[in-house]
Amino acid sequence: MHIYHLNEFVETVMLNLREVTHIYPNGTKALDNVTLSIPKGMFGLLGPNGAGKSTLMRTVATLQTPTAGEIHFGDTDILKNPENLRERLGYLPQDFGVYPRVSAYDMLEHMTVLKGIASKADRKATVETLLNQTNLWDVRKKAIAGFSGGMRQRFGIAQALIGNPELIIVDEPTAGLDPEERNRFLNLLAEIGENVVIILSTHIVEDVADLCPNMAVIANGRIQLEGAPLDLIGKTKGTIWSKTIKREELEEYRAKYEVISTRLFAGSTIIHILETNNPGDGFAAVEGGLEDVYFSTLAATRRGATNSSQAA
Repeated sequence: MHIYHLNEFVETVMLNLREVTHIYPNGTKALDNVTLSIPKGMFGLLGPNGAGKSTLMRTVATLQTPTAGEIHFGDTDILKNPENLRERLGYLPQDFGVYPRVSAYDMLEHMTVLKGIASKADRKATVETLLNQTNLWDVRKKAIAGFSGGMRQRFGIAQALIGNPELIIVDEPTAGLDPEERNRFLNLLAEIGENVVIILSTHIVEDVADLCPNMAVIANGRIQLEGAPLDLIGKTKGTIWSKTIKREELEEYRAKYEVISTRLFAGSTIIHILETNNPGDGFAAVEGGLEDVYFSTLAATRRGATNSSQAA
């Protein structure tokens, strides 16, 4: 299969955000002094729904202007010169609209025209290569309306790759995909993500754990945690404890401990708590994973928000 290689010879650039804040007209502060430096490769932006992920992605994609702050991609100030970034950007939003009765081939060719590929031969080469890379060649004549969720997402990546982008943003790309489609999609991202900056915005911990050498957790519009997943997991060593309890005992344990996650297993409930010292009470130490890092960060965020409101 012919692979659509991104330009490997382009100078490596970083995406730098400095104190980016966005307040909507209704007073909602969606972003609160976000500062990040994102190198080439896959970068995971992990956060719950409503955390500010999509607002941040739309802002970086120059679809909205932040209330305050600076964003640079290499030497380009993208707030002052958004067109420069748009020429180098590939963007797969959470929901993207297409003309449903148009075939995948025709739609992709139309998008190459919009992207400024003037030569008919270049457009043909681009479309055919992308359809092959995203494993859509066999359905190239099929209307996009008949695509499965995974096929639509792969088409979305195909259109995002038009023009050899240096920055690719994908917002909640695996939500709603079945496990096979999810794996196929993530493998595709990993394949293209070695020589460019790719931001994977998601609430699914496994997506980040499987793919991203660097990540950040966003909640309440703020970056709560940043680093390499393995380093962040290492910092939880000796602080995550597990116990299997009856479902009806859960509230009792929530009152006594900082329960960061629960899951049902064979009719019982397995809880993980965050505790610096051995809590006893039948708990066993467990090797924490990225999920524990994520949930403990969200728990600390909620605790901080509660303390602030009580102090006020």
